[in-house]
Amino acid sequence: MTTRSIGTGRQRDVASAMWRGARGRCPKCGVGALFTRYLKVADHCPACGEAFYHHRADDAPPYMTILIVGHIVVPLLVLVEEMYRPEVWIHLVIWMPLTLGLSLALLPVTKGALVGLQWALRMHGFDPDSPEFEALPPGAAVQKTPLAP
Repeated sequence: MTTRSIGTGRQRDVASAMWRGARGRCPKCGVGALFTRYLKVADHCPACGEAFYHHRADDAPPYMTILIVGHIVVPLLVLVEEMYRPEVWIHLVIWMPLTLGLSLALLPVTKGALVGLQWALRMHGFDPDSPEFEALPPGAAVQKTPLAP
């Protein structure tokens, strides 16, 4: 099941929302940027105005990143160790940068996918009829600016 409808709202496609989020785009329209900085989620989509300020990604993106990177790096490390038996310093030279690089590359992808999942399932305030819905925080302004052609 890739769509989900809760309450009276329209159905939202979970797979496309997660894919858009993983690409760093708005899970609703797929056009606006989801992030303002490396891991800082925008308060609103600059294209459609969808609010993101109430997302709750918390610790899930690092956990998912560790899970993914571990499943990539550990089998490769064991394979190299069993085939070539390199010195410890060679393992450090190979696996430390690879682990760090993969982790840094996958963190925004997993965070974006998680925000997209939350949006599609109307979790943590993405449903205005939910008791979890939070008002716009003070100092945050809705900025819906049309994209340049």
